[in-house]
Amino acid sequence: MGRQLKTFFSNWIKAFLYPIPFLGILYLPKFILQYFLFSKLAEGNFKPRLKDLYPCLLDSVSSTPFDPHYFYQGAWLARKLQEDQPLKHVDVGSSVLMIGVISAQVDTTFVDYRPLKASLSGLNAIGGDILDLPFRDNTVGSLSCLHVLEHIGLGRYGDKLDVQGSQKGALQLKRVLESGGSLYISVPIGAERICFNAHRVFDAKKFPKLFHGLELKSFSYVDDAGVYCENISPDDVPTLDYGCGFFHFRKP
Repeated sequence: MGRQLKTFFSNWIKAFLYPIPFLGILYLPKFILQYFLFSKLAEGNFKPRLKDLYPCLLDSVSSTPFDPHYFYQGAWLARKLQEDQPLKHVDVGSSVLMIGVISAQVDTTFVDYRPLKASLSGLNAIGGDILDLPFRDNTVGSLSCLHVLEHIGLGRYGDKLDVQGSQKGALQLKRVLESGGSLYISVPIGAERICFNAHRVFDAKKFPKLFHGLELKSFSYVDDAGVYCENISPDDVPTLDYGCGFFHFRKP
């Protein structure tokens, strides 16, 4: 099968399976109508060819869609780094899109179990395991790990199964953090449970105990409706199913 034909079929398959399987079928008549209307308006090289069709069937919405967990956690970390102004920052396994932006603000070392193969000024991407971080004790002054700790030990990303994965990862983050250093953590919060093999969900009130010995400087969270609630106590979080908590710890 030729490259163009593969691309053609790939575009149509994605149209009906992403982001919600088969929902795009409902919007196919509108797409076909708009294609013919546009073709009548177009001339010469501007006229779309059938082999180049790339149906995007679910993007016509009244407001810009976004994932509240990832949008707000990136915004939260960026503002924390702006406040603290570290000379260097280390991140373990967080969103690579966020890290690409953060690295423009501060020299960033990005550690991931599956090494990021990207080259960018201000970014040093290395391979590493959160259960054995490649740093000496008490040497990292600014450290983040967002929407990562809940996955450790569940095998989702090819890692070894470990019931205590999150606890062991927390110990490693504590180990490498230097005195006076800041640790920025986000995890799903709600009714405590393991959703194998996707993630764990933590109780916001109990989670800081994983980082015993560190001081909780601030806490914010996103609730089940995607609303961002800033600078409150974990004790004041209402009953949630699947929110996201943002914890800023400091090592004495």
